[in-house]
Amino acid sequence: MIRRGFNLIIVTAFFLSIITAFAAKLPEPIKIACIGDSITFGAGIKDRHKNSYPAQLAAALGEKWSVKNYGVNAATLLKKGDKPYWKLEQYKAALEYKPDFVLIKLGSNDSRPENWKFKAEFVPDYVELIQSFQKLDSKPTVWICYPVPAYPGFWGITDKIIKKEVIPLIDKVAKKSNVKIIDLYTALSDKKQMFPDTVHPNAAGAKLIAETIFMAIIENSWGNSRDRIHNY
Repeated sequence: MIRRGFNLIIVTAFFLSIITAFAAKLPEPIKIACIGDSITFGAGIKDRHKNSYPAQLAAALGEKWSVKNYGVNAATLLKKGDKPYWKLEQYKAALEYKPDFVLIKLGSNDSRPENWKFKAEFVPDYVELIQSFQKLDSKPTVWICYPVPAYPGFWGITDKIIKKEVIPLIDKVAKKSNVKIIDLYTALSDKKQMFPDTVHPNAAGAKLIAETIFMAIIENSWGNSRDRIHNY
């Protein structure tokens, strides 16, 4: 047990040294835009400004990184959804922010029947959203996230649709857009206790999301650091 804990400390310190070295070679601050719905916003989380996943991600990354929360309650990816992200001020603000990295976590609200009837447009809408960020002068790296599970869901959001239909379409989006996926679905699976209302994770769940994204950022940043630094 002691050896395992010691190894974890070494691994964590190693990854932190990598991301610190990477950040030191880029202009400050390194900007991350978190695009999403209420789960990104931090709905239902006490002191969400400290405990939402973007806030916890910012704390983990450190002062050289600027993480902005552009999550909006009930937002949909679908343009024909009942609250399309495209029409929201947060979308415009995220573009104007000119981030270096973009994290997109949408799809849960799209699974609702009144929205999912437009599922044929999910892939093209998602690809277009990604491209709108890729065209920015900042040339951000874009990651797209699987939605977290629902247990089993509420407000028309259903885990069955998320798992069997939304996620396979996100796979197609990633292939078409040549972007990587962060698997939040698996990370939060079997964590029902972290979802008090069966849809929104609590602060502990948000921490797990932040940790999963943190690992993706440092692993990919180190692998792409030479290209990123060259671009600057």
